[in-house]
Amino acid sequence: MTTPTTFDALREAQTALIRKALAGAVFLAPLSSTLPATLTTGASSALATLPTGYEDLGLISKDNALTWSRDIETNETTSWGFADPTRRDIVSDVTGLQFTAQETKLRTLELYEGVDLSAVTPDATTGEVAFSRPLRPATRYYRAFAIAVDGDGTDAIFIGRLLPRAMVSERGEQTWTDSGEIAYQMTLTATPDTTAGYSIRHFFGGPGWKSLLASMGFGS
Repeated sequence: MTTPTTFDALREAQTALIRKALAGAVFLAPLSSTLPATLTTGASSALATLPTGYEDLGLISKDNALTWSRDIETNETTSWGFADPTRRDIVSDVTGLQFTAQETKLRTLELYEGVDLSAVTPDATTGEVAFSRPLRPATRYYRAFAIAVDGDGTDAIFIGRLLPRAMVSERGEQTWTDSGEIAYQMTLTATPDTTAGYSIRHFFGGPGWKSLLASMGFGS
């Protein structure tokens, strides 16, 4: 005989496991830069220092700050006598990161315009900077590390996603107006890094995360 129970006894509702990205940043680096091995370090689970070469893109628009997309395509096999496909295989799984950068600076301009500004120098007298968009822009790849934080102090939880080989696949329209900042909407698309062996790596850590391991099913 089945033992009777209640719905509240069956479900496992844990409000402490609901996460929000209260703040965050996107860091970019050349492909020659070392990939971060960990997000946190030490017994305190504090944030680890990023390897040399990673630069913060700066302030990001609060509206839909970081939007992660995932486009999955499947190939289906149908069989005689079955209404539903009898087999499905994933043939494409592409991750994208869309955000709107608010700071006008060298790295942001490089990403948005698809140019290399490392050799551009300001005019010695006026400080003016000028550059042209190439007629045939080259695809440029970067390492991208997005980090978000939820909570503070001993409750801080850090969430990171690392794209070892990302490219700017889309650039949004730009509006010049007195009612808003000049912004740079872009989408980074993850591509495979054959040396690293992945196109995206997930990180979860921090003192708050460590204290919830058992509740989340990871054990202590």
